[in-house]
Amino acid sequence: MPATSVAPEVPLPLVLDATDRAPGLARRFLVERFREWGIADDSDGRLVVCELVTNSFLHGEGPIVVRVFRDERDGRPVVEVWDGGPARPVIRPESPGATSGRGLRLVAEVVEAWGVRPLNEGGKVTWAKLR
Repeated sequence: MPATSVAPEVPLPLVLDATDRAPGLARRFLVERFREWGIADDSDGRLVVCELVTNSFLHGEGPIVVRVFRDERDGRPVVEVWDGGPARPVIRPESPGATSGRGLRLVAEVVEAWGVRPLNEGGKVTWAKLR
């Protein structure tokens, strides 16, 4: 009998309308993936997915696509958030009086790495690899 190979399971993405409900739906999506994987502490993941989806909702364009998967090299969770907007997220300089603009700074503090890459079809994907 010939050996067969099984491709790794590719989790389905979550597609969201760009509304104020998107961050909460994305958090629930991430919590479910973590539960499936037996990861009890999902606090950093919830923070990351909420911030990235909020940025896509506020500054991106079109629907928001969320993927949560495990890096095949080390098993660490990765969060990707896609949107059709051209603007790239950046960490803003600290401003004590600001009422917003701190989210990506928080994300950078709790993840192993994060970045942004353009999509061939337009838009971008912002990703973060959790510790």
